Amino acid sequence: MHYDSITNRSDLDQLCEQIAASSIVGFDTEFVSEDSYRPELCLVQVALPGRLAIIDPYRVDSTEPFWDVLSQPGRIVIAHAAREEIRFCYRFSGKPIAGLFDTQLAAGFVGMEYPASLATLVQRLAGRSLPKGETRTNWRHRPLSKDQLTYAAHDVVDLETMYNKLAAMVNTLQRETWVEEETANLQQKVIDAETRENWRRVSGSAGLNARQLEIVRQLWLWREGRARETDRIPRRVMRDDLMIELAKRGSPNIEKIRGIRGLERRGYSGHYEAIAQAIQVALETPEDQLPRRARGNRKSVSPMLSQFLSTSIACISRQHKLAPPIVGNADDVRELLGYELESRKSDSLPALLEGWRGDIVGKPFRKLLSGELAIRVADVEETQPLEFIEVD
Repeated sequence: MHYDSITNRSDLDQLCEQIAASSIVGFDTEFVSEDSYRPELCLVQVALPGRLAIIDPYRVDSTEPFWDVLSQPGRIVIAHAAREEIRFCYRFSGKPIAGLFDTQLAAGFVGMEYPASLATLVQRLAGRSLPKGETRTNWRHRPLSKDQLTYAAHDVVDLETMYNKLAAMVNTLQRETWVEEETANLQQKVIDAETRENWRRVSGSAGLNARQLEIVRQLWLWREGRARETDRIPRRVMRDDLMIELAKRGSPNIEKIRGIRGLERRGYSGHYEAIAQAIQVALETPEDQLPRRARGNRKSVSPMLSQFLSTSIACISRQHKLAPPIVGNADDVRELLGYELESRKSDSLPALLEGWRGDIVGKPFRKLLSGELAIRVADVEETQPLEFIEVD
């Protein structure tokens, strides 16, 4: 397999010029995320019509030109399971990927397995098996062997073939706008995770009062800042359970902080004052600026009804040749039921009532709840034996 090694800025600029002039490009990345604040980009594989290239981020002075050209409209950009690729593009260019076609996402809209691995889709769509020999490669290591680089290049060889077949199936089912909508949603979720305060994801915070939640928030901000400075995973700076215990005690007293089991360790000794300061900021936050507690589950939502409608998602999905996981899950069903049966002024529109989901899921669910629609067994020998019927 022939590929060009991009190891200097001049070659990278030339590759970016070729991408800018092309109507289609496929790419993939190799990264390490186990021990750093953000995943570390180690390799970028690029497939253009008639050319394969591998960018070494450690040898070019910056990969920003590559991400800049991907963020500019004018071409189809093919990637598989592109969450981290979206993250890299936003980090280095400040923009989402323009013209993104995620093969994993598109496969879910034509009734294939979702989420499907790259190997699965290559086999199904290109009739080829990907090599497996370098699955545990340390992509930070230099120099990388020829076998390692060839293994990485294989991940982009079939992207255009996969795109052509998937795009044709999407077009046949007239779901281009659905795929575009979901791709935009995916990119926005990734960007939101990069830019918003995600302190509510701290495990154990659900039962805390407003003041305690503010302590968690301030400790989370301190932890994020420290993790960024030291390039460490945030939970290795301070575990969630220690943040929750600090919030429950609610004291900026350093001796009391040191007295919490787990915080007496040497790694925290130089940070007691910063931790105490974060707690003090939370204690001085005005009442009207404290975070609201998340709304609890609505008791009126019947577990049996929720389970029944969750099952019906599979029925709806199969009838529309959609992978059920891409349509929704049990949490989405509970959200919809709560909205329909016990709506609150602060409620936002549930995901199952928005966009394409609202058309294929929201409407049938509302008919089911009103008794206008029923489910029956149509053919016990079919993979999907259920069907919806109108109630006379």
